[in-house]
Amino acid sequence: MKTWNDCVAFHGHACGGLTIGYKASLLAIELLGLEFSDDEQVVCITENDACGVDAIQVMLGCSVGKGNLLFHICGKSAYSFYNRKTGKSVRLVLKPTDIKREESFAYYQACKPEEMFEVKETTLPVPEKAQIFESFVCDCCGEKTGAKWMQTVGDKKLCLDCCNK
Repeated sequence: MKTWNDCVAFHGHACGGLTIGYKASLLAIELLGLEFSDDEQVVCITENDACGVDAIQVMLGCSVGKGNLLFHICGKSAYSFYNRKTGKSVRLVLKPTDIKREESFAYYQACKPEEMFEVKETTLPVPEKAQIFESFVCDCCGEKTGAKWMQTVGDKKLCLDCCNK
């Protein structure tokens, strides 16, 4: 199993935000019986793009490239975890505090994971497994683009950038 030190090494420094993601990962592991995901067995949908997401990548093997780390950005310190093997899921929402940012590292390091988060039901369905798309060359810019992001305009296949010009 990965450790706190692995998270710090990946992220580049220790901070309160990294601690939040680390503790969310520990709680998700406990509640859902998760193991490190070498493919897409574990999925995380994060509602922020803050430091804690790096810890989730390290601890659970979720990544954008594998398609098992998705962003539903709404500025909340909330993370939905899904165990594809069991079908179980949980949404962890950071409980509000009155602490200042400078105090957050020491505060969160001292907390137990279950003290930090409200455990809720997930509100978003488990996403489909990552899809692989055929690619085409844009008739305007000449750049290779996934078929899902191509538009046919007249007799030309255009990427979204060229289509929106």
